[in-house]
Amino acid sequence: MDDLVVPGIAVVAGLVAAFLLRMLLKWLGKHADRTRWSGDDVIVGALSIVVPWGAITGGAAIAAAALPLTSAIQHTVNQVLTVLLIFVVTVAAARLVAGLMRTVTQSRSGVAGSATIFVNITRVLVLAIGFLVVLQTLGISIAPMLTALGVGGLAVALALQDTLANLFAGIHILASKTVQRGDYIKLSSGEEGYVEDINWRQTTVRALSNNLIVIPNGELAKSNMTNFMRPEQQLTILVQVGVAYDSDLEHVEKVTCEVVTEVMTDIEGALPEHEAMVRFHTFGDSRIGFTVILGVGEFSDQFRIKHEFIKQLHKRYRAEGIRIPAPARTVALQQGSVAIPQQRGAEVEIKPGEVHSTRLD
Repeated sequence: MDDLVVPGIAVVAGLVAAFLLRMLLKWLGKHADRTRWSGDDVIVGALSIVVPWGAITGGAAIAAAALPLTSAIQHTVNQVLTVLLIFVVTVAAARLVAGLMRTVTQSRSGVAGSATIFVNITRVLVLAIGFLVVLQTLGISIAPMLTALGVGGLAVALALQDTLANLFAGIHILASKTVQRGDYIKLSSGEEGYVEDINWRQTTVRALSNNLIVIPNGELAKSNMTNFMRPEQQLTILVQVGVAYDSDLEHVEKVTCEVVTEVMTDIEGALPEHEAMVRFHTFGDSRIGFTVILGVGEFSDQFRIKHEFIKQLHKRYRAEGIRIPAPARTVALQQGSVAIPQQRGAEVEIKPGEVHSTRLD
């Protein structure tokens, strides 16, 4: 009976220590919730697993050492307790590292939606290391296993090279922040749309037609791409306009700027603070060409803004008497005849004294 006193005290002491430490960690967890950094919550959560179980395992180990056990049983008990402690530490370490990884990815804009890629890889690596440590503790040699895993891993890598290429391309895309969810992108191959999701294998893009385009991450990483949301979401668009040569360009510029200001103020998606800009640039065959620069909030807003701007500009030009001439060419002949090439390569003969006009579409 006396032989059970010390082991009993050790077990009870371990349980009491585990309970007190658990209460202490709960108190620390409440204080961690009040901080702005979420990493301390992860650390306290991991400690709440390891510390109580460590106290219980320590008490059990002391109790086993105090009992009159044979060397074989003592060795078995020690191995079981060691494996249990390694298992608890491995689970806590996996939770800690994965939680910290999730905290880091969520702090980077656009990566949070696909943080599972990094978290799962990290968790599997930590659990695999813990499993190998358990095998080594039990006296099982892991060298042959590592050799077999190396050879098998090479074979698997060769068989799944496309899948692995997409995986690492996805990790690179997320880590470099070249593409994020919600961005409007256009590839050199012609695909364009809003990025819906980036997972371990592919990127899903929603076109303006509401169709989904699935692009392997490897192809996305290799493709020339324009991201219309970077470095900022707001952008400028260009609208080409032309007026007749007899127009008063000062008046044209003033009227156009007034229309731009009205559109920027009244149309949803436009930028009210955008300064109206008109730039004349070309003496054309039948008109003076210029560019109107408009500001839009994001890529898809440009279609609605262009639509409203062209309507209002056309209406205002008509009210102000500003002509937008249609392209035309007039040929006058005094004598003889000549064959004039037409659009489709045909020829038309013009007789003396005739005046022939062609419209350039």
